[in-house]
Amino acid sequence: MKKVGKIILFVILGLIVLITFNFLWKKSRPEITVYEIVSPHKGNVENKTIATGRIEPRDEILIKPQISGIVSEVWKEAGQMVKVGDIIATVKVIPEMGQLNSAESRLRIAEITLEQIEKAFARQKQLFENKVIAKEEFDQSQADYNRAIEEKTNAKDALDIVRNGVTKRFANLSNTQIRSTITGMILDVPVKAGNSVIQANTFNDGTTIASVANMNDLIFRGNIDETEVGRVKEKMPMILTIGAIQGKTFDAILEYISPKGIQESGAVLFEIKAAVNAPDSVYIRAGYSANAEIVLSKADSVIVIPESTVEFSNDSAFVYIVTAERPQQTFDKTHIEIGLSDGINIEVKKGLTLEDRIRGNAIDPRAKR
Repeated sequence: MKKVGKIILFVILGLIVLITFNFLWKKSRPEITVYEIVSPHKGNVENKTIATGRIEPRDEILIKPQISGIVSEVWKEAGQMVKVGDIIATVKVIPEMGQLNSAESRLRIAEITLEQIEKAFARQKQLFENKVIAKEEFDQSQADYNRAIEEKTNAKDALDIVRNGVTKRFANLSNTQIRSTITGMILDVPVKAGNSVIQANTFNDGTTIASVANMNDLIFRGNIDETEVGRVKEKMPMILTIGAIQGKTFDAILEYISPKGIQESGAVLFEIKAAVNAPDSVYIRAGYSANAEIVLSKADSVIVIPESTVEFSNDSAFVYIVTAERPQQTFDKTHIEIGLSDGINIEVKKGLTLEDRIRGNAIDPRAKR
């Protein structure tokens, strides 16, 4: 029994020695790195920049009242189409008591004056018909009578303006009726019936009754970084991607680049504007956020390789061309002349052919397990 136990013990010790020896032998062997093999191919390389912004109508007009008062009725709402001259809202004038009292007093004085002159004119007319007075004296009396009538009319119109904001003679030109100044879509009506409004004058902008814009003429307004602004030019084509409209892109033409930058979060940004070419079948709302892709440079049908296969040293670029794959991979370091890069692929101008094969990334041996 003791003999069997000794034999088992020696066997176990032998196995431990063999395992240890095998582990140390493998550890002492140099690790061979295996690389992916990449072939150059013909392709296109584009250098792009992205500008963020939003879609806006080119001209958004704010409709403001020409008289102060209270909104009595709103005839239109956001989303409706209007033409030039369409009534959007009406404003009821709240007269100032001093002006109202003065206008009423002027009308009473004009009525009293007219009554007096009318009696005098009737007497003068009777005398002229009886040939008691000369025609010149009658003409003067008639002119005084006509002036008195005109003064009463003016005084009544002035009272109507103070009280109602419009006269009966010019009701169609009433500034209490707030009308659209352009043809387009109403984007917003920030007032409701009962709101007080202030007229636009030299001291303030006035209360906005509505904003109207032509939604068939849209622009992209965004910002571009100072590192890229020197490479973009007006009339360059752009591709717009709108977050709210999935699966569609829209063409645009760059129209404007701001001559002055603004600083935001430590970066200097320049405003750009581009005309949007949108089909009639797609409804784009004002204020949609969008990204504009601008192609700064492009190389078509050139030799392309992954940029990760290129090794850079000072101002030179190198790749490793495969010279053998079995029994062990061997490579030859070769200088190449590179061109345009998009961050993933890079153009090779000289030093490679389509028949060459180059070293790629190292293969992780754990990936095979």
